[in-house]
Amino acid sequence: MNKGSTFGVALALVAVAAALGLGYWLGGRGGHEMAAPQAAAKAERKLLYYRNPMGLPDTSPVPKKDPMGMDYIPVYEGEESADAGSGIAVSTEKVQKLGVRTEAAALRALSRELRAAVRIEVDERRLHAVAPKFEGWIERLHANATGQPVGRGQALAEVYSPELVSVQKEYALAARGEESLRDAGAEAQAGMKQLAESGLARLRNWDISEEQIARLRESGEARRTLTLRAPAAGIVMEKKAVAGMRFMPGEALYQIADLSSVWAIADVFEQDIAGVRVGQKATVRIDAYPDKVFEGTVTYVYPTLKAETRSVPVRVELANPGGLLKPAMFATLELAPAGGAKVLAVPTSAVIDSGVRRIVLVQSGGDKNAGRFEPREVKLGVRAGDYVEVREGVKEGEPVVVAANFLIDAESNLKAALGGLGGMGGVGKVSPGETAKASSHKADGVLKAIDAAAGTVSVSHEPVASLGWPAMTMDFVLANPSLAAKLQPGSPIAFEFVERKPGEWVIYKLEARGAARPNAHGGH
Repeated sequence: MNKGSTFGVALALVAVAAALGLGYWLGGRGGHEMAAPQAAAKAERKLLYYRNPMGLPDTSPVPKKDPMGMDYIPVYEGEESADAGSGIAVSTEKVQKLGVRTEAAALRALSRELRAAVRIEVDERRLHAVAPKFEGWIERLHANATGQPVGRGQALAEVYSPELVSVQKEYALAARGEESLRDAGAEAQAGMKQLAESGLARLRNWDISEEQIARLRESGEARRTLTLRAPAAGIVMEKKAVAGMRFMPGEALYQIADLSSVWAIADVFEQDIAGVRVGQKATVRIDAYPDKVFEGTVTYVYPTLKAETRSVPVRVELANPGGLLKPAMFATLELAPAGGAKVLAVPTSAVIDSGVRRIVLVQSGGDKNAGRFEPREVKLGVRAGDYVEVREGVKEGEPVVVAANFLIDAESNLKAALGGLGGMGGVGKVSPGETAKASSHKADGVLKAIDAAAGTVSVSHEPVASLGWPAMTMDFVLANPSLAAKLQPGSPIAFEFVERKPGEWVIYKLEARGAARPNAHGGH
């Protein structure tokens, strides 16, 4: 190449470089001049209010924190329309991985069959005591064994009482004298009649039968012993009488119970007592007779509560043909559901109960917006089976999340925490103290075992900085069994998990290590 050509090429290169430098300077100046008004415009945005980080309908004109300690999110002019329907946004892919299911709130009759433990007891109204009202001695027993059946009026024992013999003689003499003084004066007749009536009253007060009094009046002879008879038909439940023993007035010698009808006393828990009504049909089943069912009716709900068991006694009357039901037996009571009006209800699994408030996640926007959920604070009513009444917060037909709702809630807490650190789009470095507040965590490890029946996996994971965990092997619960469907024991994995309740860690995202996943920082 000659010198002229070389010089021409060098001159061309110098010209190109000069042009590029001038263009870069002009471009940089123009860029700064354009960015400045944009920055100024951004700085001049008008702050309208601060909204609840959980998407609840609560705003504040000044910065504040919610009951969980999360900062309220600022809303600027022009963002209010987007904020109004924000709720919790979860990607469709994550909705599928979490196993989210919804069910529409609907009107239901929340009546359920109530079960309670029962003990069989004697009907107190059919219990009788044989307690003489005079002092005496037992000379002979006719009913001499506990459990012996007796009929009404059947002889139980022969007793001797000097006082009773004396009163009999007085009455016999007064009755005979009254007969002999028929022709005497009125005053004498009145006195003898009064004496006879006094003796008769004493005999009746001592429960001497009219039959025995009539025999005494006819014969005029006082009997040495008196027969104690059963006041009702039944079973001798208690016998204190012993031949030759002395008894005092009011001492119970026999206790007789009529077991043709018995009581079933059920201990109904406090939270279930509202579903019990007098007149309600009841069924009693006893282990001793598995093929028999005893039908009865609730006759009384006791006005007291047992503090030890937090239960209320409920009485059911049962017929006892053949005496199959025996006092002190244990049984199971089943109460037929009482009919009631339909109420708006959702599955109990839809309710997230923090102890202070109760929240359900309502899917908003229909199928077109399947990944957007709105948290609603609700007021609950009665529970029955798998459903609970919702008195405020949800309308009929609105779909509520019934599965994986706690994971969505964790996701919303996570996003709110990150948003408070500078926005979801531009999160910078997170300090260890801030990271410890996260509700979701990430880790790498090796899948050791899969228990498909229990829905759990055993993972040997690396240290988890967000929890301060060292490397170890532990069990996790799968939010959705399909998460481990394509994995085999021994596979290196990357996973994300949350704590559903103390000591229970749930994996909601699981993939083979090496698959694309967000940049981990040891936890959200």
